Amino acid sequence: MTALVTGVFWGTWFTLTRSLENFSQAEFVHIGKTIIANVAVPMRILMPATLVVMLFVVWQTFRMNRNSFYLYCLSFFLMLVTLIITVGVEVPIDNQIKTWTAETIPPNWMSLRHTWNRFHSLRTFTSIASLGFFTLGMLNRIRK
Repeated sequence: MTALVTGVFWGTWFTLTRSLENFSQAEFVHIGKTIIANVAVPMRILMPATLVVMLFVVWQTFRMNRNSFYLYCLSFFLMLVTLIITVGVEVPIDNQIKTWTAETIPPNWMSLRHTWNRFHSLRTFTSIASLGFFTLGMLNRIRK
C-alpha cells in the first residue's frame, strides 16, 4: 500500500508536475480538474488505509525486531507528513482549482500553482523516503 501511494505521487511528479509551468491557463485548469477527479476518492481511502496498515506493522514489530520497529516508525512518520501536506496544502488548492474555468481563473493562479508544485514535490519525496524506510525494515526482518 505504501508503494501504491508513493506511485501515485511519483507518477504525477515524474510525468506532469515538472512541466506544469509550460501549460497555458486553460490547459492547467483542464489537467488539474482531470487529475483531481481521478485521484480524490481513491486516495481518500488508500492513504488512511496505508497508515492503518503501517501502524499495525509497527505494533506487530515492537517486540520482535527493534531495528525494523524503528525503521517502520520512521516510515510511518514520513507517510503521516505526506498526509499532512496533502490535507493541509494540496487539497485546499485542489478545491479551488475545481471551481475554476479558463475564464474565471484568479489572478494569483500562478502563485497557487507554484505552491501546489513545491508541496507536491515535497510530499512525493517524503512518500519515497517512507517507502524506502519501510523496505529497509522488511529487509532487516528477512535477514534475521
